[in-house]
Amino acid sequence: MLAVVAYTRVSTDRQGRSGLGLSIQTDTIERFAAAEGYEIVQSFTEIETSKGADALDRRPQLAAALARARKLKCPVLVSRLDRLSRDVAFIAGLMTHRVPFIVTELGADCDPFLLHLYATLAQKERALIAARTRDALQRKKAAGAVLGNRTNLGEAQKLGASVNAQIADTFALNILPVITSIQAGGVTSLRGIAAALTARGVRTARGGEWASGQVAAILKRKTATTTAIPAPVATPDVRKPIHRASI
Repeated sequence: MLAVVAYTRVSTDRQGRSGLGLSIQTDTIERFAAAEGYEIVQSFTEIETSKGADALDRRPQLAAALARARKLKCPVLVSRLDRLSRDVAFIAGLMTHRVPFIVTELGADCDPFLLHLYATLAQKERALIAARTRDALQRKKAAGAVLGNRTNLGEAQKLGASVNAQIADTFALNILPVITSIQAGGVTSLRGIAAALTARGVRTARGGEWASGQVAAILKRKTATTTAIPAPVATPDVRKPIHRASI
């Protein structure tokens, strides 16, 4: 079995004490490692934000995970790309350490270029959602709406639904390349794709296992969410050692 170092992170003390985020990440990583034939030799857990130019200095567990992986000449395994960071500059900085990263939701064959591309897209989408939300609130305020008051509950619910739709589109954008890879390997039925996603350790948006209906919902968003980037190169869904391109 190939060795990997596992890394999990939550960004607030409250999340760390609850264990909710960490338990889901750990379960996802363990499932993925078992399915792909990796052995987790050591795990590191961080409760810290990733914001700022000195983010790595304030994340000693990530620094330790990098050092351990470098010594063992093995990858660092995370459940989602945002567990490393939501900041493109930070992800780019990690590439200079020349330690490969494997993100369970993107699959073992996702190379450093694609990791950087997904980080760029995620950061841009978050910025757009934040800007649209601020603009919508300013327009409501200018029109005389009292923000934060229950008299505007219906309008707030509509705004929340719009933001949730944007989040769902972003999630679909991240999952579609994985589904494309699975389809390229000959698995085309909704049930088969759902089983393959679960076997890879990829979780749904709510952290659960996949069902055919959820796969169908992702595919329905394909037209809207894939126009922003070129279609990814499909890779067969086979169990083989990862090509370790360092980042």
